Amino acid sequence: MDFTLLSSPLQGFTDFRFRNAINTYFGGIDTYYSPYIRLNGKMVIKSSYERDLLPENNLDLEVIPQVITNDADEFLFVAKYVRELGYKELNWNLGCPYPMVTKSGMGSGLISNTEKINTILKRAHSESDILVSMKMRLGYDTTKEILDVLPILDKYPIKNIAIHARIGKQLYKGGVHLDAFQHCIDNTKHKLYYNGDITSVTKFKEMQERFPSIDHWMIGRGLIADPFLPSMIKKDTIEYPDNKMALFSDFHETLYQGYSESLSGPAHILLKMHHLWEYFSVIFSNPHKVLKKINKTKNIRNYELAVKEIIAAE
Repeated sequence: MDFTLLSSPLQGFTDFRFRNAINTYFGGIDTYYSPYIRLNGKMVIKSSYERDLLPENNLDLEVIPQVITNDADEFLFVAKYVRELGYKELNWNLGCPYPMVTKSGMGSGLISNTEKINTILKRAHSESDILVSMKMRLGYDTTKEILDVLPILDKYPIKNIAIHARIGKQLYKGGVHLDAFQHCIDNTKHKLYYNGDITSVTKFKEMQERFPSIDHWMIGRGLIADPFLPSMIKKDTIEYPDNKMALFSDFHETLYQGYSESLSGPAHILLKMHHLWEYFSVIFSNPHKVLKKINKTKNIRNYELAVKEIIAAE
């Protein structure tokens, strides 16, 4: 069965530099979702969002912009902006689990507010020609919340619904709710994408067997932890390429140079790279040791040396 692999948007990680580097060195991802645009009541697009979505920064990529909001005017403002850039689709985030978002009634904190969801979708479809898709969790407090939303979504020509099979208050802890995801398949006319815990080729195959009707699979943290994963899934192999470390080294260098040029000062650069290595360390033979070595680095020179030593030791 043919299938499509998608990169799930993760704030602070999957910006255009990351997307381009993944595409250049590894491939395997068919479509990338950009991290969400959040307006916070001000009808202004921040320069960081602008840079992330500029067509010239995404030349060889298929990218779908995303918005997080609980306000129809904000949704329409962002829809108009991305249409002007040439995008035909806008993904609406009802999945973000972080308290600073959910307490504002956005992300997965909006799933229980079916009236507001309906109002925004009604205006989005009557006042814009943007194609709307959804990124959701199963709910915030319970997996049943989404079952009240699906009939509302069925009233609109939603392109697809990508569902991360957790509830918001789990954040990323605990397991995925596969039975609850099956209930979603059984209770909507819309095309569903699966997201959640695709961290290996074996895990991907398990999910394929569990949900034979799904042909779009979204990978989030699994892609950052193992950038080889999508191409290995596509090639149906659990073997890493012979030049694994050379590829990773080039990938890391490209990202590192990109962030060194765009971030202000060594402290910011180090913080960014330390965050990335919380995931990168997974593909090394001793992840704990690798991460400990990276976290010990307090300046750029030490960091660069540590990375060289880590890669050489593999």
